[in-house]
Amino acid sequence: MDDWFLPLKALHIVGAAVLLGTGAGIAFFMVMAHRTRDARIVAHTAGVVVIADMLFTASAVVVQPLTGAALAQRAGWPLLDGWVAASLGLYAVIGLFWLPVVWMQWRMRDLARAAAAAGEPLPPAYHALYRWWFAFGFPAFAAVLGIVWLMVAKPDI
Repeated sequence: MDDWFLPLKALHIVGAAVLLGTGAGIAFFMVMAHRTRDARIVAHTAGVVVIADMLFTASAVVVQPLTGAALAQRAGWPLLDGWVAASLGLYAVIGLFWLPVVWMQWRMRDLARAAAAAGEPLPPAYHALYRWWFAFGFPAFAAVLGIVWLMVAKPDI
């Protein structure tokens, strides 16, 4: 182990916590705002969610593979084998769900803002996007939990 291993590991763990925590927090606040059916509340909350996703989630999305690859190299773990490869596969799954969710959040925010400005209820397009956004959250969040488990357990697979 070199002098960089522990700082990289700490940064990697913080990145995982940010992905897990921001994902859970964003989901909670969006669901709570949606339940009000108030376009003003949804517009405001979705605006904050978009900022949080771009600031925190996107940063962690970049940090995780960089620190993970550096850790794997320093520890002698092959990237394309075993639990590291499984983690990378789950990371790809997360990306397949997260990228559309980012667009959905921006669109839901814009639809809610327009409805709030017009004094109208949330439009059907918002509700359809919300259902997709909600559904996409389950596999993405499960994959994040799976990666955390793989990082901790490091099973022989």
